[in-house]
Amino acid sequence: MIKKIIVSICVLLSISTFAQSGTSSSYSFYGIGDVKFKGTSENRSMGGLSIFPDSTHVNLQNPAGYGGLKLVTFSVSGSHNTTNVESNFGDGKSKNTAVDYLNVGIPLTSKWSAGVGLMAYSAVGYRIQNVTTISEDFATSNQFKGNGGVNRVFFSSGYKITPNFSVGASVEYNFGKIETSSLEFLQAVQFGTQELNTSEESGFSFNTGFMWEKKVTAKHKLFVSGYYTPESTLSLVNTRKIATVQFSNISDPFVIDEEIIEVPDTEIKLPSKLAFGVGFGQERKWLIGAEFTLSQTSSLQNRFVDITNATFENGNKVSVGGYFIPQYNSFSSYFKRITYRYGFRHENTGLIINDKSIDDTAVTLGLGFPFSGSFSNINVGMEYGRKGTKAADLVRENYINFTVSLSLNDKWFVKRKIN
Repeated sequence: MIKKIIVSICVLLSISTFAQSGTSSSYSFYGIGDVKFKGTSENRSMGGLSIFPDSTHVNLQNPAGYGGLKLVTFSVSGSHNTTNVESNFGDGKSKNTAVDYLNVGIPLTSKWSAGVGLMAYSAVGYRIQNVTTISEDFATSNQFKGNGGVNRVFFSSGYKITPNFSVGASVEYNFGKIETSSLEFLQAVQFGTQELNTSEESGFSFNTGFMWEKKVTAKHKLFVSGYYTPESTLSLVNTRKIATVQFSNISDPFVIDEEIIEVPDTEIKLPSKLAFGVGFGQERKWLIGAEFTLSQTSSLQNRFVDITNATFENGNKVSVGGYFIPQYNSFSSYFKRITYRYGFRHENTGLIINDKSIDDTAVTLGLGFPFSGSFSNINVGMEYGRKGTKAADLVRENYINFTVSLSLNDKWFVKRKIN
């Protein structure tokens, strides 16, 4: 088990050193990009629901979930996204694949567990090309590109104060680099102009949470949970370059001359977040629940002060979902041991462009496949959703996200019975 974890971490860390395109949304141009992290693969398959403790899965949204962890757990997840873009000026299609997170959770005592991990918190990734024909002999070509994002290293710990009540906290260090560029070429002019903006981000953030459960009948439990993320500051070191370029095609410009333009460094307030959820179900059998999240995104800003067509308002999210296991300990049928997950979420992202609020709505499904003879499992999930609108000359994104996560579980620090 230990060797598998070490090898997996080394492979994934080597992958993460390469630039990933974790999104293909044009809305990722604003703020710190598209907030990519929406929970573990298991939580995302339930609409983002994160209301109950789990002894074999980590909960990366609510650190109180570590209080219920019984086994050493190594988790890793990746996703593949296909997006169809619709606008009043044309349609497009894009795909991207990325590693979402990796985490190791370790029970330190029967009541206390801790974990450390790395996740892709937000992502910038878009490429838009537009050709405008003014006359038969004159046209302009524009290309807009962006890549990068914010990554997060975190340390989390949860403690079970009573058999029914757990609390937890996380300390997170955010870092990353975002590059955006715009290129303009006039057919009648020999050279084009390119503007390249770069921001390097860094800063700490925190998260706290609780989980409470109560047996209300002989078989059924009530689950209540919540978490709070205080507002934090992300410091940005900004640079801007203006270049004269020459190219045989717009995708491969050659820099002729370049000038660095002084732009101020900025600070972005990562918004505070408050979530509260309630669920009801039978342990290891079924669950249904709902969670409501408020985000103080009105304090969010764009990276550069000269972006004027976008502002922010307070956001919110509603998640409804659950799971069903026909018979978790069935010996006769593997399919009865599979976890079937379902959910729905609707989110006001807090982003306003051209006076239009940007919403994100999705239905979710997932399956959890247990490994025979162990507590380990592999989880697959799907999100089918829509983001944005075609109104006010914006774009509507219809997307399908596929997620795959691996959860390896084992016992460590077991005392020898025979020396």
